[in-house]
Amino acid sequence: MRILLVDDHAVVRQGYAALLRALLPEVRVSEAGSGEEALQKVQDEIPSLVIVDVGLPGISGLEVTRRLRQKLPQLRVLFFSMHDELPLVRQALEAGASGYITKSSSPEVLLEAVRRILAGHPYIEQPLATQLACQPAEDPRLKGITQREFEIFVMLARGLPAREIAERLCISGKTVSNYLTLLKSKLQVESQAELVHLAIDTGVLRVAAL
Repeated sequence: MRILLVDDHAVVRQGYAALLRALLPEVRVSEAGSGEEALQKVQDEIPSLVIVDVGLPGISGLEVTRRLRQKLPQLRVLFFSMHDELPLVRQALEAGASGYITKSSSPEVLLEAVRRILAGHPYIEQPLATQLACQPAEDPRLKGITQREFEIFVMLARGLPAREIAERLCISGKTVSNYLTLLKSKLQVESQAELVHLAIDTGVLRVAAL
């Protein structure tokens, strides 16, 4: 049995890989530092589970999951992210993930998530599962956008410049500008500042309390 852990921060990735090896000595844990590397490693050898972060350079965790699930519908994916915004959790599940936990989770939660998903059951960290149960429907203002548009919406809302978004998604700056124009039209906002306010209002972006 093999787990592929995908995270672009080497120290974080290696720390969690060591933790998984200690908790699950019977499981082989391999690592990838980018979405592109993850896709190649899955092509070389199909793992039992892919644990992936959302915010990867180049191909994002959402896009990695979409591509993997298209080719390998039986492949199980667990999102392991610092972000806990409900719209992002929903997007991960819609992309085909079997579970979602945050990096603030205890090792016990990570272990339970891995074991349950490997056994064929979905797993969402309890606080997130409770929030999803209490707020099951997506904000209607976000219903008209695609997963790729949502991905760019999140990056723009977090203040990433168009050049960096283009590099992360391997698209041109002009394409990013086109997406911004399309998002403004679909979301009925006139400026990027209004787009940020909408992201906060719909829960896509959380502002830390002072």
